[in-house]
Amino acid sequence: MTSSAWGLLALLLVALVVLGWPLGRFTAALCDGRLPRWMQRIEAPLYKLAGVAPGESMHWRTYALALLAFNAIGAFVVYGLQRLQGLLPLNPAGMAAISPDSSFNTAVSFVTNTNWQGYGGESTMSYLTQMLGLTVQNFLSAATGIAVAFALARGFAARRTDGKGFVGNFWTDVTRITTWLLLPISFVLALFFAGQGVIQNFDAYKTVTTLEATAYQAPKLDAAGQPLLDKAGAPVTEDASTTTQTLAMGPVASQEAIKMLGTNGGGFFNANSAHPYENPTALTNFVQMLAILLIPVALCFAFGRVVGDLRQGWAVLAAMTVLFVIAVIVVIPAEQVGNPVLVPLGVDQVQSALQAGGNMEGKETRFGITASALFAAVTTAASCGAVNAMHDSFTPLGGMVPIVLMQLGEVVFGGVGSGLYGMLIFAILAVFIAGLMIGRTPEYLGKKIEVHEMKLTSIAILVTPILVLAGTAVAVSLGVGKAGIANPGAHGFSEILYALTSAANNNGSAFAGLSANTPFYNALLAIAMWFGRFAMIVPVLAIAGALAAKKRLPVTAGTMPTHGPLFVALLIGTVLLVGLLNYVPALALGPMVEHLMLWK
Repeated sequence: MTSSAWGLLALLLVALVVLGWPLGRFTAALCDGRLPRWMQRIEAPLYKLAGVAPGESMHWRTYALALLAFNAIGAFVVYGLQRLQGLLPLNPAGMAAISPDSSFNTAVSFVTNTNWQGYGGESTMSYLTQMLGLTVQNFLSAATGIAVAFALARGFAARRTDGKGFVGNFWTDVTRITTWLLLPISFVLALFFAGQGVIQNFDAYKTVTTLEATAYQAPKLDAAGQPLLDKAGAPVTEDASTTTQTLAMGPVASQEAIKMLGTNGGGFFNANSAHPYENPTALTNFVQMLAILLIPVALCFAFGRVVGDLRQGWAVLAAMTVLFVIAVIVVIPAEQVGNPVLVPLGVDQVQSALQAGGNMEGKETRFGITASALFAAVTTAASCGAVNAMHDSFTPLGGMVPIVLMQLGEVVFGGVGSGLYGMLIFAILAVFIAGLMIGRTPEYLGKKIEVHEMKLTSIAILVTPILVLAGTAVAVSLGVGKAGIANPGAHGFSEILYALTSAANNNGSAFAGLSANTPFYNALLAIAMWFGRFAMIVPVLAIAGALAAKKRLPVTAGTMPTHGPLFVALLIGTVLLVGLLNYVPALALGPMVEHLMLWK
């Protein structure tokens, strides 16, 4: 870790606390329904039009059914837009209908906040599909995750209860989160990005003259315009060059803002945040990292306010921060040390004002190694698939860090909402383990953790490892799975493991050396994304309902404190032991053995 790397990390963490604290206060007000009258007046017509009673709390089962129905409808809409986009307006490049398997995968991907992309956005999606389908789901999937976090926080905070497990109103939560949290911040971010050079237009794609000609080999044609063949039947080529290039246009800034803020990650362009029209400067790169982690940090502060003890929010945030810093101080040096095969040849030594040497393969020179490696840690600590570098080109240990951050369950800050409720699931497990050690019935925030809650907690924790490991096993066992591997051996295994890890944990980034836009992978990854999202949300809501139905017990001399350094250490240990140990054998077969082979 260089001094500039430490400085960038410190600046990011300080900015997150400074901005997250007031945002957490406002988010807690949203959760508790403490809104100014003028906001309530604006909301009222929306609720009346939808036939929703905003003050009517739902039982957790009703809340879960509403959530599932809402997201299922969203998936059908996104699927239909892709299949019909050739007949719809705002399609300046004349994009045709997308194949059924790719449409299915993309619909599930954006509804589950994963934003896995097996396609190039600028060559596949029309402007209408990008805006009405993908951007809208960026808002709604983010709002869904935050709503679940709200429900769980209310379960812990409930003091007086009738024993019926009411956790709030899903329709009210989604409306308020979208209207008062996501939209205003996204609007400000979009204006900032546009001011920095991120494009926002409805123009046709532009053909421009390049600064220098690009040489290539073109087939030589006969007088009839047919390719000439040599005696062996091979095409005859000749030197040629082109001085033009087609530049894709589109409404990018508006999608860029919410894809970062909502930890979605789907790029308007195939190169995602490495594209100069999505991420043009070092300043936009820093603001994008800040936007990814802003709401997850604010939700920790909001949680402390909702449960009536700010120290609880700080404890959860401290555990997340320690794990994140550990990841950063592994991934940046791993990339700075470079590739041992290339170092003696001197071919990877790149000098700039920001960094010197190291593994620059797959990275943008305007960001350098430090900002690229930090971005990789940020985007995989959160469930955001945005990337500004090619993770497939990282060193084995550098590439293992994003995999591990996802395999921990996307709880190191995590996605909007999903990071908080995922970490709280580990907190429940941590107090249960502590209770076993001291022979007491475990309690967390005054709520007894009993058999029912532990069964639900076990389901929530085991869902993603089962999806990742079983899916990887299926892919490496079948010919259709192995057909997508371009790099046989340990790295090819890592590519498949990364894909299933990313899908099941709703991240969306990729080791893009794997050719995953096939019917097999589109179906397999869609299954992992759907169940990785909703097979965890439903048990979490069930836990919220169970906690809300219990009376909150007073603190006694025997109550284990859950806000101090000891609990933070216990929580970190639980995340590492339970969240990561499932994957150690798979990691040994992929990035670990690749590292040993590279440095032998």
